[in-house]
Amino acid sequence: MRILALSDVESNLVYSPQIGKRFGAINLAIGCGDLPYYYLEYIISSLDIPLYFVRGNHASQIESGANGDRTGPWGAVDLHQRVLRDPSGLLMAGIEGSIRYNNGFHQYTQPEMWSMVLGLVPGLYLNYMRYGRFLDVFVTHAPPWKIHDMEDLPHQGIRAFNWLIRSFQPAFHLHGHVHVYRSDTITETIVGKTRVINTFGYREITIDLEKLEGHGQQAAQSSGKELGHGR
Repeated sequence: MRILALSDVESNLVYSPQIGKRFGAINLAIGCGDLPYYYLEYIISSLDIPLYFVRGNHASQIESGANGDRTGPWGAVDLHQRVLRDPSGLLMAGIEGSIRYNNGFHQYTQPEMWSMVLGLVPGLYLNYMRYGRFLDVFVTHAPPWKIHDMEDLPHQGIRAFNWLIRSFQPAFHLHGHVHVYRSDTITETIVGKTRVINTFGYREITIDLEKLEGHGQQAAQSSGKELGHGR
């Protein structure tokens, strides 16, 4: 499965009449925040693929366009505080926004982020019961604490995200929020079994879904044997 992950700035390579030629092999798109709704809608309509998203701290409450006002990109699925399974089998969950720094929209304190992350836990355990794994892709706008984040308050990472990726080990944690202006900026970090990726601009990511599902089935069988349900 090939995923187009995006955040923060529009790319002329994406918002282009040539999008189909360049990204025609993409199966699914994920917006990690602070992108205009019309931009995400263009991806959906041009590539005819599903798109999942979370809002960033600069997201518009209402965006107006030729087709009217909307509070989110038409045709996209909001992942905020949700645990979802794409028809392909990919398991996703998301949290929007950043740390609170000026009481703007989609900004939260560290305790509020903890509360939202803990709210995902029942769905993650339900995933494990059904599919043998908790989560494949964790989608956020802000980065984890001390991973790709910055010292200034608006760009500080979220402590609860570190706990989630350590505890549930998704294959990927995709985030935005931290802009990349230097070629030596670290944008990908391995934490246990999780690849944490800053999707500033856009990133093309390949996921071996059969491998993830295979590991999930093995985990479910092992769990069943430990519970006395194996042969």
